[in-house]
Amino acid sequence: MNGITLNEKEAREARARISRLSEALHSEHAMEPVVAGLPPEVVSQVSRMMKAERERLTRAVEAYEVAKETQKPTALKALVNQEPGLMLIVARIANGYSQKDLAWRLGVKEQQVQRWEAERYGQISLKNYNRVAALLGVRLTADMPDQPAFRGLDKVIDGVSKSEIKKILKHGRENGWFAEDFTEAELRRYIAENRIDFGSPGLLRTGLNVVDHTEDVMLHAWRARVTARAREAFASVEDVHEPLELKWMPGLVRLSNDTRGPLRAVEVLADRGIVLIVEPQVPGLKIDGAAFIVDGRPVIGMTVRTDTVDNFWFTLMHELAHVTLHFSTGLAVGFYDQTDQEASVDEQEEEANRFASNLLIPEERWRRSTARIAKSAAVIERFADELGIHPAIVFGRIRKERGEWSLFANKIGRNTVRKLFVGEAQKGKSDAPILPGPQG
Repeated sequence: MNGITLNEKEAREARARISRLSEALHSEHAMEPVVAGLPPEVVSQVSRMMKAERERLTRAVEAYEVAKETQKPTALKALVNQEPGLMLIVARIANGYSQKDLAWRLGVKEQQVQRWEAERYGQISLKNYNRVAALLGVRLTADMPDQPAFRGLDKVIDGVSKSEIKKILKHGRENGWFAEDFTEAELRRYIAENRIDFGSPGLLRTGLNVVDHTEDVMLHAWRARVTARAREAFASVEDVHEPLELKWMPGLVRLSNDTRGPLRAVEVLADRGIVLIVEPQVPGLKIDGAAFIVDGRPVIGMTVRTDTVDNFWFTLMHELAHVTLHFSTGLAVGFYDQTDQEASVDEQEEEANRFASNLLIPEERWRRSTARIAKSAAVIERFADELGIHPAIVFGRIRKERGEWSLFANKIGRNTVRKLFVGEAQKGKSDAPILPGPQG
């Protein structure tokens, strides 16, 4: 749910969600099946998320019902925030039209309007957008946010240099993204289509700095590759992800002790409706992980840019935090993260960091442990064994907290993760296929 309710189906789903959230929040007994086995700090974060989501959904349903009954969509417009696609849906409600009514007036099938609205008009042509807008009395104005889908392919890829395209082509050929004869023109078109399909990554969160990477073609290309692989993986992934079932997460953390744990993590997440794709970044793109939505499903992308055990598991838990805590408040836009910065000014990134840290090493256990100040590797390894996690995770936390990066440098599992995924990729690799384009 995205916090906006725009038709009867969404209203029914929102009411059902509100009911389930209220039931879980009503008592510790009702909450137990949701958070069993999670550290107290993580439980607190999840509880806050659930309360906030219940409030958002309640406001959304109330705004929809008022707009529908009175044809005065003031509250609904406030939630929409000037997004061109959503404004069309609000205008339909304000005019008192059902989806069937609008379809009849446009001379199209009701299913066409349902599809447009399900996609929030993200895939509609400018010609058809203007046609719907004219009928509903909506005008595109200069202060509306830029909509890539309205620009056309040539405009979307303006400013992409020949050197950037060549770098991506070289990387793509070396990593099996597409065939050797895949051309620069085909790559430009592919990147443009993907950008229209998903919009621009809003911000790449990089610790102390929040850097605008909406025009970063390397990020678009990497995300396009992850998206293509995610769609291929959907066949072996559960259809529905349920954010209110979290008691499986401690078991995921314990997989860190398994030498093939990162590969097994892919399977565990797939059973929960989450796709995990490990794909090396294009050289020059400093990104460790990402979390976003593809065709309604949560996808986690990782680069293993820093090939250590501790970095893999922290990055994975950080992105899983976004899927868990921010499913309704940012995952549709996406999170693109660089995890080796000292601090973050972004509230959602700080939440994800706390979630990841506590899921790996519960704060209450960490505060009481002598491992925090230990100089002996044996003491730290015993603590890791007590938690049931890989010692590299503890050594990594100590290195970061003390700011001594030469400390225990041989204990963090260097050069052990990437080769697992490279080996798997080689097993399943056929003649380099052309990267498939986005699907509407």
